[in-house]
Amino acid sequence: MNKKLGALALVGASAVVLAGCAGGGEAAPSEPATGDLTVWLVGADTPQTARDYLKETFEEENDGWTLTIEEKTWADVSDTYEAALSSNDAPDVVEVGNTQAIGFADKGLFLDITDIQEQLGGDDLLPGLVEAGTYDGSLWAAPYYAGGRVVFYTPQIVGDTLPATLDEYVAQGTELTTDTVSGIYAPGRDWYNALPYVWANGGEIAVQDGEEWDAQFSSPESITGLEMLQDVYENATVAPVDGNERLGNIAFCAGEVGFLSTPAWAEGNLTGAWPWGDEAAGEEVSNGCPDTYAKDLGAFALPGLTEGETAPIFAGGSNVAVAYKSDAPGKAKAALEIMLSEGYQKLLAEQGLVPGIKSAASALPDTDSAKAQAEALANSKFTPASPNWGEVEAAQIIPDALVRIAQGEDVTTVAEELDQQIEDILNK
Repeated sequence: MNKKLGALALVGASAVVLAGCAGGGEAAPSEPATGDLTVWLVGADTPQTARDYLKETFEEENDGWTLTIEEKTWADVSDTYEAALSSNDAPDVVEVGNTQAIGFADKGLFLDITDIQEQLGGDDLLPGLVEAGTYDGSLWAAPYYAGGRVVFYTPQIVGDTLPATLDEYVAQGTELTTDTVSGIYAPGRDWYNALPYVWANGGEIAVQDGEEWDAQFSSPESITGLEMLQDVYENATVAPVDGNERLGNIAFCAGEVGFLSTPAWAEGNLTGAWPWGDEAAGEEVSNGCPDTYAKDLGAFALPGLTEGETAPIFAGGSNVAVAYKSDAPGKAKAALEIMLSEGYQKLLAEQGLVPGIKSAASALPDTDSAKAQAEALANSKFTPASPNWGEVEAAQIIPDALVRIAQGEDVTTVAEELDQQIEDILNK
């Protein structure tokens, strides 16, 4: 364990002793008798039913306390979380992306929660997300939910024949594309949906060689995948070259998309079960697709190079952590236990999110998209397990490189420059 984390563990352990048990009830002397606990959730993924459950349960179990949920954006996680968690007005519980958790832990911004790992679920916790929140042998961020991307389609646009391989997927997407229709919705900054092309062809983002990281986007295998992706950009999509995936569901509902690769839980956005879009932020609000699309909505796992196989996808998801500078760590742990309870996690599963505890998976909907997600996640991969990886994401260097590829620049040149940028960050 490095010195910073070693000291943090000792201080955290002392805080736990002072805070007492995390199950609510009378406050320990180190914490105020009453107060307001602040929980930061990211985006609209957590349904309102779960938010209400957390607030009501926490306030019932902790007399004199209130719980306030604040919604943040993924840009906030990269741009403002570090300063907020370092301040004397830090939130108490925060959601972060599974690729970002150990970066915050390495900087001493999370409290070691190994002492309550069993209360949070123990062996019932989703292993991949436990790994994502574990650093130097300690748990710093608990599993929240996982999600995988699936390909949504409607026969009204793509017909009844589906691609069996990744090459067929690109070819069919190209055939479907017109001046106004993207056979494959592939905006240039959507790097999560770009990774399967690299991974399916045997490429990697970066591999660790001893103490050093060796970036791999310029390897022959990765170049093959990036060239396939450039083919998509040039021939199978009319999505914005410098856009991201956020408006894909609205384009789909407008009949402007053949294949939409997006998290499985987005099915609710397409059917209207969960309206999407922030009108206050100037976004168009979507209430779902017309009945002619939604009633025949289908989904499948992105195919691999060989028929019968799936392409590796990014295993997305979130972890939740207690801020090291929380002034009520015991109460924060109590809230964390509620968020990992079966009652709460089943509310996430009902929306199509893979729950952070395995026992709540029974609440996942029995739909094509849920089945496709399970198939896709069975062949999933993660970003490099470096505490500096969050800085790579924050720097936006992968989306920037993909935009250049989408604009027609030489793939090898772009990939070599990207590799150098990644190594400069991971190996500093």
